[in-house]
Amino acid sequence: QVQLVESGGGLVQAGGSLRLSCAASGRTFSRYVMGWFRQAPGKERDFVSAISWSGGGTYYADSVKGRFTISRDNAKNTVYLQMNSLKREDTAVYYCAANFGVVVPRREHEYGYWGQGTQVTVSS
Repeated sequence: QVQLVESGGGLVQAGGSLRLSCAASGRTFSRYVMGWFRQAPGKERDFVSAISWSGGGTYYADSVKGRFTISRDNAKNTVYLQMNSLKREDTAVYYCAANFGVVVPRREHEYGYWGQGTQVTVSS
């Protein structure tokens, strides 16, 4: 079992940056693959990024590649999403997700644990 709590969302101007954090409970955080998803109003929840146990493997949606960076600190049970060069289309609720296992999935249904989400709003 793992519980996830996101933070760091807010209102930012286009071109600005935000860093999201996801704090996880539990002693086996390092055995969970971690992912970030987002859901814009009226749209489905989409994959944004994911990271392997060790942090050595990182994966990104094409829409955020080169602008977002995922990282993790297993000693702090925390995963981060650094978001730079933000665009209006990045506006969404961002969710942290965890999957116990080796495979790093990109599909929502493959993650068993979810946070409550944090709102990111990018203004022009």
